[in-house]
Amino acid sequence: MRDYFRSWLVRIGLGLLVIGTGPLLAVVLLSSNPNPNPIGFGMLAMLTFWPALACLFAGVVQVWWRRRKRPV
Repeated sequence: MRDYFRSWLVRIGLGLLVIGTGPLLAVVLLSSNPNPNPIGFGMLAMLTFWPALACLFAGVVQVWWRRRKRPV
């Protein structure tokens, strides 16, 4: 597991995921308004979600490939 967190692609993906979707999740969960309208946070989440998943996927595959090639 430590190998995955050393990968810069995984770190970038996690950072994008937290920074992009965190504010939207906070507004939805912490808002006392039953119908919040976080348009800006929704757009931020939309623009960062798929690149974050792509970076995470690429980082996991990269680490997996390196570990697979490492002699035991």
